[in-house]
Parts: sequence; C-alpha cells; structure tokens
Amino acid sequence: MKLVLLGTTGYHANDRRQTASLLLPELGVALDAGTGIYRASDYLQTDSLDIFLSHAHLDHSIGLTFMFDLRYRSRLSRVTAYAEAAKLAAIQQHLLAELLFPVPPPVELKPLPRKMTLADGSRLTHFPLKHPGGSLGFRIDWPGRSLAYVTDTTAHADADYVEKIAGVDLLVHEAYFHDHEGEQAELTGHSCLGAVVEVAAKAGVGRLVLVHINPLLDDDEGLDLGAARDVFADTIVGEDRMEIDF
Repeated sequence: MKLVLLGTTGYHANDRRQTASLLLPELGVALDAGTGIYRASDYLQTDSLDIFLSHAHLDHSIGLTFMFDLRYRSRLSRVTAYAEAAKLAAIQQHLLAELLFPVPPPVELKPLPRKMTLADGSRLTHFPLKHPGGSLGFRIDWPGRSLAYVTDTTAHADADYVEKIAGVDLLVHEAYFHDHEGEQAELTGHSCLGAVVEVAAKAGVGRLVLVHINPLLDDDEGLDLGAARDVFADTIVGEDRMEIDF
C-alpha cells in the first residue's frame, strides 16, 4: 500500500508546502482536504474518492471547493466527504455559502459513521482529539498492516488517543511547535515535537512521519530531529508529494 503526502503544513501554504491532505491512491481515500488535495489527480488509481475530514478548519477543508477541477482531471464518477455532523453543517453554512462559493461543488457531504469498511475490506475507525472546536484522528487496519493519522491536537504520552494508535505500522502525526513553545501549543491545540516522539515510543508504532509543519520555518533544519530520534529513532519529516510504502 502506498501513502502520498499531498500537503504537509498547517494554517497556510508556503512556497514549499500545501496544507493538510494525505492520499491512498490505490484505495481512493483521502484524509483531510487542505490545499494539497488538488494534487490527488496526479496519483489516483480509482474512479471515486472518499475524503475523511479530521475537522472543519480551513487548512483541512478548503480543498472541498477544488472538486470541479479534481473530478474533471481524474474523471471521477463520485466524490464523498465524511465528517462529524456539526462540522458538515459548518462547512455547508460557511465555506459553501452562496456568497462565498455560489455554485455547489460536486461533492456529497455525509456524516461520518462510527466505523467504516473501505472498498478493499480494510476498516477505518476514528477517535476524538483535544483541539479547539474538536478534531478526530483516524486509524485504518488491513490484514498485516495499519496506519494512523493524528493532527490538530496537543500531544502527550498519557493522552487518551495513544491507546487508539497502539502498534500501528505507520503513524502520521502533526508536529507544529518547538519544544520551548509548549504554552502556545496548549493554547492553540497543536503539538511540540518532543511530545510527539514520546507518543510514538509509548504507542509502539513502527514508523513516524511528521506533518502539519509550521509554515514559518524556512527549512526543516529548524526541527531538532537529532534529539527526537534519540527518543524514537524511525522519525522522518514529511514533504509534499512524498510517497511512503507500508
């Protein structure tokens, strides 16, 4: 199975990174719909797309307005976006308000079920995360492999979600702030790198990929990966268009 990182920053795009979106091209599944989702047409191997939204903040949902181009380029017969009912209502009322986006995009909005069986028989589950307005993490399990995506939350090794990601082969987790910015991380509901690697170690995951990187960083040297890898060795920084086999 291949995972493509379509967008790996948060808040706003910069010259190196688009905002949050991950794609499983063989399955036709995207996790979040930030600005990076326009790239999905370069990778999709299906004639439909299911998008699972962690929450409705614009850096994770604005890509829903890109569906005209995405459906045209990929010849998609269907696009469905799933999220919590309250988040869908906010998207419909605000992002897709007639004065902002007068022609409804070709995407069906559906409430997210508690559990879903995906097209290949894999199981997608979700769990709550601590974030202003609320957010969700996702886990997908196949026979012999698993993936978890955790974004827009404040990482702590004793957080409730740690048990939900236990033992996954691949963890994709946000790491927005430096460790000395813990107060700001708590205030905004985001994570410091040191706490993220502690989560990965405690959960016993196979590999850790860092996303939702601060867009103000000029390069990845600003992340203290040396200290992070002392805690969890198999840690890498995600980059836009990175392809990961797992």
